[in-house]
Amino acid sequence: MAVTQTALEPSQVKIVEPRALLDRFNKLSEQISRRAYEIFEQRGKTFGHDLEDWFEAESQILPPFQLRIKETNDALTVEAETPEFSAKELEVSLEPWRLTISGKKEAKEEQQKGETIYQEQRTNELLRVIDLPAEIDSAKATATLKNRLLEINLPKVAKAA
Repeated sequence: MAVTQTALEPSQVKIVEPRALLDRFNKLSEQISRRAYEIFEQRGKTFGHDLEDWFEAESQILPPFQLRIKETNDALTVEAETPEFSAKELEVSLEPWRLTISGKKEAKEEQQKGETIYQEQRTNELLRVIDLPAEIDSAKATATLKNRLLEINLPKVAKAA
């Protein structure tokens, strides 16, 4: 069964261990570093713009997305707008004080003109690490996607009386 962003019913999003995303973090960091160096070269190898080059490269590789955090006495609710991503393409990782949202979507495009075939493969990624304002119980967390909105419910750790 294919899941789309415009599904009327919420779709479950996979919650993974933080270590599962480590390799992905490293690859993205390498991509951003390479792109920042390309920007540095295009600028004429002018020093003093390292951070600016890094942020530009990061925004090109990982476009930002809207995020809202709501807090009650018992839980945190995180809502993230994730256009173009299905539930199968998203992953959520939880630690007691941290939430990581990641997604990866690959698309192949092929056009044929006469005998020439043109192929393009695009990768669209998102990644966001959020420090949470309260300690959460990751074992009771849920993540669902409905109409391009990722909703993550994070029950807080019960305080000892």
